[in-house]
Amino acid sequence: MRTGRVLLLSIISAVAGCSGNQAALDPQGAPAIHIEHLIIGITIVCTVVWLLVMIVLGWALLRKRSSDSSQPGERSLTMIVGSAVAATVIIIAGLTIASFYTTRGIGLPENAALTITVRAQQWWWQVIYADPDPVLSFQTANEIHIPVGQDVRIQLESADVVHSFWVPSLAGKQDLVPGRSNSLLLRAERPGIYRGQCAEFCGLQHTHMAMMVIADEPADYQRWIAAQRENEAIPTDQDAAAGKIVFLSKPCAACHTVRGTPATGTTGPDLTHVGSRQTIAAGLLETTRGSLAAWIADPQTLKPGNNMPMVPLNSVELRNISAYMESLK
Repeated sequence: MRTGRVLLLSIISAVAGCSGNQAALDPQGAPAIHIEHLIIGITIVCTVVWLLVMIVLGWALLRKRSSDSSQPGERSLTMIVGSAVAATVIIIAGLTIASFYTTRGIGLPENAALTITVRAQQWWWQVIYADPDPVLSFQTANEIHIPVGQDVRIQLESADVVHSFWVPSLAGKQDLVPGRSNSLLLRAERPGIYRGQCAEFCGLQHTHMAMMVIADEPADYQRWIAAQRENEAIPTDQDAAAGKIVFLSKPCAACHTVRGTPATGTTGPDLTHVGSRQTIAAGLLETTRGSLAAWIADPQTLKPGNNMPMVPLNSVELRNISAYMESLK
């Protein structure tokens, strides 16, 4: 009885892991659908092969030996081995062909509707929306917005070590290699938030290097683009206004950019609209004033080894600067 319960719970847990916003078997885009079909096909073939092997093994163990002939003849053995070899060749060839056509199916189209550059850092994602007009270009961090129903080319780069970009519900994995540019096709068929993760061990905080792909309806996407191209939201709250002064007077402005202010640092993420993002620190914390304050106060305790130093702030400065960060939407 106990063994049955354990088995049932294991099956339920496995099935539960096949859905959600980070699941390869819950595809929401064409590339992920192709990969799902390949996974299911390989699983079915392997299951059939395993069952046949178990059946033959059971037959060999349980059959009654004939007194006339305890072993099959040489000709029978030759036929059995030959059939097994032929079946192996057919199966391997079939899976190879299926893999080949799946790879072709998830390849980049000649004319993608949009190209976004994603540059991996230890341990966050720099997202660059470039435009022929530099005034219209902008950057964000750890969140990628794409329009629903359109092919999006993700250009992948690394600033330090090898990382791997993986959004299971939308596409397969692709490595980001220093000194080399790789590309990946993203396409979402329905609006939603799809979680991704670095899938290559890249250092101490590898597990805390997530990203969100947010698929918007085309009209909502255009509104988001227009908002992101704007400079900072001028703070109207007293604490936020005071926080802006603190931010610009501290080393923060040397590492981060807030467009519309003298802060033009490029070491850390662009903070122009940080308050509009769902998370900070690459998915580590939800974006709230409290989490912003905690991160600013002591980033090394929350995410040891990251490149953000602890800036000395008193309690009033911390309250003000967190209010300013929250206001940047």
